[in-house]
Amino acid sequence: MALRSIVVIPHEALNRKAKKINNIDDKIRLLAIDMAETMYKAPGVGLAANQVGELLRLIVVDVVYPYAEGKDKKKDPLVLINPEIVQSEGESVNEEGCLSVPDFGVEVTRAERCQVRCVDLEGNPLNIDAEGLLARALQHEIDHLNGLTILEHASFLKRDLYRRRLKKKTRRDR
Repeated sequence: MALRSIVVIPHEALNRKAKKINNIDDKIRLLAIDMAETMYKAPGVGLAANQVGELLRLIVVDVVYPYAEGKDKKKDPLVLINPEIVQSEGESVNEEGCLSVPDFGVEVTRAERCQVRCVDLEGNPLNIDAEGLLARALQHEIDHLNGLTILEHASFLKRDLYRRRLKKKTRRDR
């Protein structure tokens, strides 16, 4: 197990589409374990492989652990390989943040419920019926696999202001 560095805007992996995983080997299993530990350490509720610089269709999600208390606080990440949204319904607007877009939040409209088809680490097919925070997290992470960040959900003005602030900070940090 090793913590991975989370890449941030403008890293190119965040704007590229991830490749389908055809062979679930020890490298993929280790990546999933590392991603889960990185997600918990950050802390976050989800992480896509793009966010650690790997262009592979792999996400980890745990929407329970960050909010659990005491004896209920157990790490139990969902690991999804090649996830795709096959059905969605309803609409929900909520503010989202992202580990790869620091210090930025934006109201994002997402489906309230969705069904995701994927495989687990053993290659077994899974269908996940999600609603609420889990549905939102799955949609957010699948966006990453498709090369999209929450910046694409922001208005042009808000996106432009964020990018200017980021450039200014980068110049200042040099």
